[in-house]
Amino acid sequence: MKVSVVGGGSTYTPELVDGLLRRRAELDLDEVALVDVDGDRLAVLGPLATRMAERAAPGVRVTWGTDLAAGVRDAGYVVSQIRVGGMAARERDEQLGREFGLVGQETVGVGGFANALRTIPVALRISEVVDDEAPDATLFNFTNPAGLVTEALCRHGHVPTVGLCNVPWSTQAEIAKAFGVTPQEVDLDTVGLNHLTWTRRVEVAGEDRTAEVLTALRGLVGKQLSSDGEPEWTRDTIGLIGAIPNYYLLYYYETDAWIRHQATHPTRAAEVAAIEAELLVKYADPELAEKPAELDQRGGAYYSEAAAALMADMATDAGTVHVVNAENRGAIPGLPDDVVVETAAVVTRHGPVPRPTAPLRPDVEALVRTMKAVELLTVQAAVDGDEEAARLALLTHPLGPPAHRVDAVWERLREVNAGLLGSLDG
Repeated sequence: MKVSVVGGGSTYTPELVDGLLRRRAELDLDEVALVDVDGDRLAVLGPLATRMAERAAPGVRVTWGTDLAAGVRDAGYVVSQIRVGGMAARERDEQLGREFGLVGQETVGVGGFANALRTIPVALRISEVVDDEAPDATLFNFTNPAGLVTEALCRHGHVPTVGLCNVPWSTQAEIAKAFGVTPQEVDLDTVGLNHLTWTRRVEVAGEDRTAEVLTALRGLVGKQLSSDGEPEWTRDTIGLIGAIPNYYLLYYYETDAWIRHQATHPTRAAEVAAIEAELLVKYADPELAEKPAELDQRGGAYYSEAAAALMADMATDAGTVHVVNAENRGAIPGLPDDVVVETAAVVTRHGPVPRPTAPLRPDVEALVRTMKAVELLTVQAAVDGDEEAARLALLTHPLGPPAHRVDAVWERLREVNAGLLGSLDG
């Protein structure tokens, strides 16, 4: 098995390599290929990954380079973890929302929308190259906004694609830790879209423990929103939702609090850029042969577990259950079969198969349907160069601008992303 990592110059790469090496046997792994447009980053990450392999899994070869076709050739699995425009583009995404008094974030709101428009054309090109060079491969998309990019890849891509996010795996791992069991003994009924999910039921070793988990969650949060700290859930809100809410739902449920918070705090992009600079210095140490503890500050906890475990379970036809982004195929009643959802799926050799679940509560379905409409308009805009679809996506988005400011936001988005929007440029 050859596993290729597109975006291999990411500071996340040691986390992924660590997970792959620990599952060498299940994957029958013999090569990890790192591909990136940034040769300087590869010059740091490639040697580090090599040292990690030499220490943990002698015999596993690490290669790296900037040639996409060569990097993915004959791979069984390909991971995409790219960031089109780099951290500078993420900074512009976050500032775009702030400039117009909106949420400034890289995966939701106008920032996530801009990110998707830059990323979808590149993601589809990667899919095309994988089809040419490794037609039997599965593409695992970790690239943000993960659900939206996976939607585009499933509709217009060329190879089987599964979208991944570390949030469901983190939730499962934390619940397992609290109950003193393995993550595999925790089963989650998670429904929705990427960064827009609700976990409605928690089973531990086959027993429903949802009430205990929600009681514990309410005990961990405050009675009211903090006036100066980062917005968090409150006890009454958890009771109203009646499920474990994805962290990103705070942007929808506490929008005003987030806008107030960001007015007095630096962007996450600025924080991450500083962390990444320190990590790259650390990675360049020729004595370092394992992922450093400082990587935890980067975010994305359990990233390697989510990706490597899914690959290993597919390779062994394990029949385990993972929460993934995949085509609905009737799993969530009321939603079209061909739209990408985030939900529990049974992992087979041929890919995850979403598990049938109960209908969405009306309020949840309303938000999911609205956001799916935004996603489909965004994909249409990116693929077809359809400016009208782009403007309608902004108009429809719950975190978007009011109607009279749609054109201003759209023109500013195009201005700060000039040259990066594919057929929408010009």
